[in-house]
Amino acid sequence: MSIGISDEHVELASSLRKWAASLQGIDAVRAAEDDASASYDAIWAAVGEMGVATIALPEALGGGDGTVLDAVVALEACAHELLPGRLLGSVVAGALLARAGVPVPADAVVALSLGSGPVWDAAGATHLLAGSPDRWALVPIDAAVLRASRGLDLSRRFATLDSVDLDGPGAVAAPGLSAELVRRTAITFAAAEAAGVARWCLETAVEYAKVREQFGRKIGSFQAIKHLCAEMLETAEAVTAAAWDVAAAAGDESADEQWAFAADVALVTCFDGAVEVAKSCIQVLGGIGFTFEHDAHLYLRRALSLRGLLGDADEAALRLTDRAVAGVRRRLALDLEGRDDAIRPGLREQVAGVAALPEDQRRTALVETGLLMPHWPAPYGLGADAVQQIVIDEELAAAEVTRPDIVIAAWAVPTILEHGTDEQRERFVRDSLLGDIVWCQLFSEPGSGSDLASLRTRAVKVDGGWRLSGQKVWTSVAQRAHWGICLARTNPDAPQHRGITYFLVDMRNSEGIDIRPLREITGEALFNEVFLDDVFVPDDCVVGAVDDGWKLARTTLANERVAMASTSLATSVERSVELAAQGLSITQRLAVGRAVALSTVCSLMGVRSTLRSLAGLGPGAESSVAKLLGVRNRQDAAELLVSLQGARIATYDTGADGDEQFGVDVHTMLNTRCLSIAGGTTQILRNVAGERILGLPR
Repeated sequence: MSIGISDEHVELASSLRKWAASLQGIDAVRAAEDDASASYDAIWAAVGEMGVATIALPEALGGGDGTVLDAVVALEACAHELLPGRLLGSVVAGALLARAGVPVPADAVVALSLGSGPVWDAAGATHLLAGSPDRWALVPIDAAVLRASRGLDLSRRFATLDSVDLDGPGAVAAPGLSAELVRRTAITFAAAEAAGVARWCLETAVEYAKVREQFGRKIGSFQAIKHLCAEMLETAEAVTAAAWDVAAAAGDESADEQWAFAADVALVTCFDGAVEVAKSCIQVLGGIGFTFEHDAHLYLRRALSLRGLLGDADEAALRLTDRAVAGVRRRLALDLEGRDDAIRPGLREQVAGVAALPEDQRRTALVETGLLMPHWPAPYGLGADAVQQIVIDEELAAAEVTRPDIVIAAWAVPTILEHGTDEQRERFVRDSLLGDIVWCQLFSEPGSGSDLASLRTRAVKVDGGWRLSGQKVWTSVAQRAHWGICLARTNPDAPQHRGITYFLVDMRNSEGIDIRPLREITGEALFNEVFLDDVFVPDDCVVGAVDDGWKLARTTLANERVAMASTSLATSVERSVELAAQGLSITQRLAVGRAVALSTVCSLMGVRSTLRSLAGLGPGAESSVAKLLGVRNRQDAAELLVSLQGARIATYDTGADGDEQFGVDVHTMLNTRCLSIAGGTTQILRNVAGERILGLPR
């Protein structure tokens, strides 16, 4: 999905993409390839008429009185069509001059210097915003000595600044500007262009993979191409989330520290990310992508140029480490736009009643009030919509009331609620919420891990019920579960995804169940093998229709859980920050900073998913990508944490004084290896993302 989430921003982006495409900017780029002074005046005139460059400026300064987020949505859309010329530099310069209170003549065209490096958009400029480090001014262009050049990005023109007179005739001081503010503002708007470039490259690669044939098949059906496109999707969504967030932070002038943090996350994430997606696009396109005639290289040039202009991502990573050590974390407050006013007082009173109880009585109270799983239907929940769920989360957090984790019941009970009988709901739901029934999941088999539909456990109809025989594996907590949800094949002649039935198995009282613990790489035994030998399951423990279990296994309630937005760092990243505070090498601090950036981006995807729910939209790509990036975040962070502690891994003793926390770190590192396997391997999930999100052929 693009940066904009609201209906207004989605419509703005769509209309501007169509408008920008109609200007045929890429044709203009190709026509002006060898012209170092090309200023794309015709396109700039169209930009002026549309008001794109001034969308976020105050109306008093001739702008559209919009927000920073409005501007970045527009920039992303225009970059998607590789609109050439001075748009980005003009937006950055306009924002800075508005901040400094410097009026700009209506017909002025402002070039931009970041204080060092190339001058942006020098061709055709009438004025230059320049300075360093804390003294800035808007000067006539002839107050500067410039040397124009074509540069790598054929859609823009830059120049080298030899000298500039900040005190000459016509110079206007720009108070309050600094090199840091100029740099941060440039990152904020340029990140939006990086998102637009990444989005075009992803879409172009996917569309080509859908139609290009090799070896008698569409290349998008090849797993290697599918995975490459899915990885492009992951990176593009990360770039988009970081670009959205830095714009949101820039719009809050009361939280300068937050903007600085978000800008460093964007610098670490967006420009390298856009370059990687552009390179992968050319890889998918193959030989045609390497030709000058194809547009892909123009987008790669734009991405490489942005990365070169905006500064060193390693320096940003080091700053993120310093900021994290100082206690800075990205904080985002959800604006419910008054939709919580009518419901918050009553919910706050309910939560206060729960909080006043002794700890051992709170769970029962959460169940009775419906606050434990509020998105479930009454009487077990509240049938809460997205706004109600967020308010409940906020009030519980404020009252320091923690919901108990119902673990596998969170999968089993929704199926019973939606497809079970009244008797089944009465028998299982409340006790599951109270924790009196512990569930396990009997789905995976030795020969059917991610390929669940190939399961072989069979169920044979007998008088009064069914006899189940087969082997299940990777069954968590089977040794202490009261009941298990089990898929078994009831019709061996039906197609693979049919002929499967959903059973509830009494794990404590059924004869023929043999549970064998499996010791994991951590040394513990959470998983189990479960052997079913002619286990009787009565008819009243069949959920839904016979042979229709595959549909039930994929059940989610129509009113899905919406979590309170959070931008906290992963636990292992927090531990790495603690070590950074004690002293690490530059290389190690770089790694910590990059881990902080990735962990923040993963959280931002959760925030964006929450905002989509509040807007009444279905899950976007970020909800699926969040699983893939989240796994990488947690695995990499856990491994980093242990590696930061060096050779200690070879000699530590979990029972020795001082080694207890390190033992926890090592256990976490080993345990996270399951994350890229459990619930569908990363490779299978990339296939799913390629096919279901990107529409690549099977």
